[in-house]
Amino acid sequence: MMKQTFFKIVFGITFIAVEYLALTPQSFQIIESFWDKQNHLVAFMVLSLLVSLGYNRLTTAAKIALLMGMGLQIEVTQYFIPGRFFSLGDWFADALGILLGLAIYKRMRNDQRDTTNV
Repeated sequence: MMKQTFFKIVFGITFIAVEYLALTPQSFQIIESFWDKQNHLVAFMVLSLLVSLGYNRLTTAAKIALLMGMGLQIEVTQYFIPGRFFSLGDWFADALGILLGLAIYKRMRNDQRDTTNV
């Protein structure tokens, strides 16, 4: 229970950091690049792992819906911020990060079960 509380707090702090970085106005247009998509993928992979560790009673579908909603909220909000813009490519990279994070979490759980059954 203590671990779950820890991961819930880290999830909240991480999401606030992602929100801040995503919604800070830029003085220049962000260039669409592989690096930008990689940032989205990594951020949402970490968020996916943290939500899985902190809220493990949520179904996989609920985790995906929650995180995709967060990604969409960021993209829609960026539309209204000077120097930022809405990007379906970014949202797609978020989705890939979410799925990767869920796969890593599933693997971690399976590995943990395997070691306890030995």
